[in-house]
Amino acid sequence: MSRIPLHLLLLGFALPAGIAAAEPAAPLAIRGDIVHTMAGPAIRDGVVLLENGKVKQVGPAAEVVIPPGMRVLRGAVVTPGLIDAHTAVGLAGFLNQPQDQDQLDTGEPVQPELRALDSYNPRERLVEWIRGFGITTIHTGHAPGALVSGQTMVVKTVGATVEEATLKPVAMVAVTLGDDARPSDDKKSPGTRSKAVAMLRGELVKAREYARKRGLADAEKRPDRDLRREVFADVLAGKLPLLVTVNRATDIDAALRVAAEFGIRIVLDSAAEAYLATDRIKAAGVPVILHPTMRRAGMGETENISFETAAKLRATGIPVALQSGYEGYVPKTRVALFEAAVAAANGLSTEDALATITIDAARILGIADRVGSLQPGRDADVAVFDGDPFEYTAHCTAVVIDGRIVADEPR
Repeated sequence: MSRIPLHLLLLGFALPAGIAAAEPAAPLAIRGDIVHTMAGPAIRDGVVLLENGKVKQVGPAAEVVIPPGMRVLRGAVVTPGLIDAHTAVGLAGFLNQPQDQDQLDTGEPVQPELRALDSYNPRERLVEWIRGFGITTIHTGHAPGALVSGQTMVVKTVGATVEEATLKPVAMVAVTLGDDARPSDDKKSPGTRSKAVAMLRGELVKAREYARKRGLADAEKRPDRDLRREVFADVLAGKLPLLVTVNRATDIDAALRVAAEFGIRIVLDSAAEAYLATDRIKAAGVPVILHPTMRRAGMGETENISFETAAKLRATGIPVALQSGYEGYVPKTRVALFEAAVAAANGLSTEDALATITIDAARILGIADRVGSLQPGRDADVAVFDGDPFEYTAHCTAVVIDGRIVADEPR
């Protein structure tokens, strides 16, 4: 793991993964041979001015005046801080021991009330690790492996406490359909695909009735508070989407049917065979957080996985983001930057591949007003590289979050 520079420790002492700073960020200028704003064409010889934790100005060096005395970072390529659209980092730890594996509780098949907020560890060393590659925001939480495993959240990869890190305390409700929805011999777990979908539909029906009764004028007729029903009621009300992990085209179709039946929002996750269902996915207006490009193809649900799926989805106009995903083995995480690089080598343009881990990921997660692009007023989250970020010889040389330099050793 990389060392934290002394000047960062002096800003606010914390364990390496939980960098925090008590003082406001000092004004900072970042100059790049190429600046990808993700809000328009890339700028050659561009400058990004940061002030008070926000982007103040972006433009060509000939037009943006860098105030005298302002610190300047330089790089070959400058991008917005990168976004990992789905991971379990912060709940799943690098030790791969029971004490740092909070991403999945198999005690019951349906547990939407489990909050990622209560398990996320901002000091986890994997948070520090991915931050060094330019990942400044992650969508993390309960992993696939149960019919309804819990909630997800969106955090910055800094902060000594979960409150300091959090952008969105509840982002989605994690659902799994297919083989991974039946992980144990527990009779409570669904044994077939039909049973899994029926159980999910049943929970939504119960939540609809619960919401109706909670709205009764007569307080005595209202049911007692039920955390499980509350979460599903928020899904039915359109406040939260379901993050549905599926791989087979048949399971994708099942997820789309449930969404249509109940009029709810869903985001498809992993979706190995999404290229077989592009017409239905597009017609439903459903975005996809695609599996890691380099995920292992194997027997079962991922046997038809393809390097080219991101490009195929993008070509049909389906919103798509990339992720590091969840790994059940050491080292417990991939790096979304590398997954996008491989997608760029398999049909995506450089700009489109970068979009899958910046602006398009931000839009799918509902945080594009804060992160994902370099525009005045957006959070001052920036990644600086000494070459093309998608070339294996390039390094991330600096990472800035909320206007503060949180990593400055090449990785």
